[in-house]
Amino acid sequence: MHLRSRTARWAVRSTLSAALATTLFAPAHTAAAAPAPRVDLRVLVVSDGGPATAAIAAELDGAGTPYTVLDLTRQDRPVINGGYLADTVDGRPRAKFQAVVLPNDNPFGAGSAEMGALVAYEKTFAVPQVDAYTYARPEVGLDHPANGGYSGSLDGVRAEVTPAGAAGPFGYLDGGIPFEDNSPSVSESYGYVAKPLPGADFTSYVEAPLPGTGQRGSIVGEYRHDGRRELVVGFVYNQYQQQFRLLARGIVDWMTQGVRLGASRNYFAVHVDDVFAADDRWDTELNCTPGDVDCAPGQGGEPDPIRMTAEDARYATEWSAAKGFTLDMAYNGGGSELYKEEHGGTDPLAQRLTADKNAYRWINHTYNHPFLGCVQDVSVVPWVCAKNPDGSTKYVTRSEISTQIRENRAWGQRAGLPLATGELVTGEHSGLKVLPQQPDDNPNLGPALADNAVTWLGSDNSRDRAQRKVGPALTVPRYPMNIFYNAGRTTEQIDEYNWIYTRASDGGSGVCESAAGTTCLPEPLDTVTGYADHIVPLESRIALGHVLANDPRPHFIHQSNLAEDRIAYPVLDRVIDDYTGLYAADTPLVNLRQQQIGTELRDRSAWNTAVKAGQVTAYRIGDTVTLRAPGGVRATATMPAGTRQNMLLGTESFGSPYAGSLSGWVSPGLLQDRVTLTLPAGTTAQAATADRADPVGSAGPRLPVPAGVRQRVPYGVTG
Repeated sequence: MHLRSRTARWAVRSTLSAALATTLFAPAHTAAAAPAPRVDLRVLVVSDGGPATAAIAAELDGAGTPYTVLDLTRQDRPVINGGYLADTVDGRPRAKFQAVVLPNDNPFGAGSAEMGALVAYEKTFAVPQVDAYTYARPEVGLDHPANGGYSGSLDGVRAEVTPAGAAGPFGYLDGGIPFEDNSPSVSESYGYVAKPLPGADFTSYVEAPLPGTGQRGSIVGEYRHDGRRELVVGFVYNQYQQQFRLLARGIVDWMTQGVRLGASRNYFAVHVDDVFAADDRWDTELNCTPGDVDCAPGQGGEPDPIRMTAEDARYATEWSAAKGFTLDMAYNGGGSELYKEEHGGTDPLAQRLTADKNAYRWINHTYNHPFLGCVQDVSVVPWVCAKNPDGSTKYVTRSEISTQIRENRAWGQRAGLPLATGELVTGEHSGLKVLPQQPDDNPNLGPALADNAVTWLGSDNSRDRAQRKVGPALTVPRYPMNIFYNAGRTTEQIDEYNWIYTRASDGGSGVCESAAGTTCLPEPLDTVTGYADHIVPLESRIALGHVLANDPRPHFIHQSNLAEDRIAYPVLDRVIDDYTGLYAADTPLVNLRQQQIGTELRDRSAWNTAVKAGQVTAYRIGDTVTLRAPGGVRATATMPAGTRQNMLLGTESFGSPYAGSLSGWVSPGLLQDRVTLTLPAGTTAQAATADRADPVGSAGPRLPVPAGVRQRVPYGVTG
């Protein structure tokens, strides 16, 4: 609903706000004669310590958008006044912030000089304000929930983007916004669903159902008043919840008016390890994996390995084509050669996969998949590092590591695999440190990487999240999916899952009772339905959470999960299908290969370091954006479609399309020391039109925060 009125007046005015607007900022007729203002591309986040402002700050941080947090809980915080918000640079008025985020519509209280300064600033420079979580009331253009609205839990509710929201800041969504309901014992979302106040200039962008009425009310909308624009958010959230993740892009685009530093995309890549090799199988009686290091030597008799067939390979190719999704195959050429030795000199799997080689990306996973860290002493469980006579750790040699890399690369080249030769994933990420046995990298790993020109090395995100340098290479942390390498059948997956995640009294290992961050299952999963009912929704939700968090890190599974019962596909299907149902066609999953992901992480690190060190300057004057960063640091930005980069001679297109905008990395052109962008006509910031004065308002009632909302809402089992 979008209601307009030129006759409505508030009954109360704030004389203090009017006085501050007159003294701190120039009146409109004076500003019109002054030079066009400079607006710095930085967001002011005024925080009360609650989860909503923290979530928006996290979104800005993840995108690389500069922001300043003013913490209201600190006694030594700056005071918000005219000088804090604006000044003059080179004779031109400067707005120090392009947007303001408040915990609610007025966290300072009635008659506050600080709120008065913000009101005057927003009116003078056409700066939008986000009310991160506020009560539905007339002060924000909404009727009280008691008047035909609703206040209470939104767990499990499906909200909808309105036509105005789809035409505006939330057009990248496909319409529906499901609110999480992960636990019946935890209140995860609380909100106010309300009707716009009659006579208010309020545009509803996102609406939720009003229970028992068949009608809907606003939970996100824009309120225009007093020459100002406010985005009114009427539900509480934290940075991990899906409903916030879906709306975060639109909230930031709205407040920055589509012109900002930083960028956000939704990434999903899946690495399939051990291709052409065979994986050892979980023993449901022994509760370990014969042939691997978690079983004592000789325990379990002959291993019963899991290996894809040619039919599994055909299915993988057809699945990839149907989903429009490219898998990354981390291959071990020695596995194929061993199979041929044992099966009459032929390998139907290799024949099928190499025939379809262009349907995939390929990553060197070493020739025989040996452990390349310390030399393992597997006579004990758990294994330990072998020692030299002097007591030092005995490591796999540089020559052995180099041979594994080189021979596998040569095997792939003979097979015609489309390789990026600088990419490598070692078996089990070995060579890199692994606690508790090997607290340091194998010192021979870096030199071996240099010998083979390896520049991008896969690592385990659960153990080594930060990208770091190893010899000449940078790591690419990968998310392990909780689909086990030693399970080809659903029954094996469930049995091992129950062993790990149930209490000893329920027949499990009991490790969940002592391991930090691990939640025990209330009871063992059903051996028939547990995979579909519990593991698939849980693992897909975790993976989708990474996708929606602007996180390019890849996920990894194993070839065994594409064999036999093909247990990986239900999880991958759900991630992709759920995503497709949430997002519009102009906001696709971004599916990058390992070296592209590594480059993205590297550039983000350099950019974020420069931003936090105050080494980035960016501002907008009219339709021109200017930004400077340290030499060698690429800048990231999001701009409206049609934006051009000004070069020494002529212009070039900026960025690439995504979610209705252009975004990407940008550097100065030849002989330039800064980037200048020209925005398309019609994107100049405009103040909200209004013909009525408003009071600053009051702080309003204290808003409820559901239990647990200040921290990540638990997914349930983790691992």
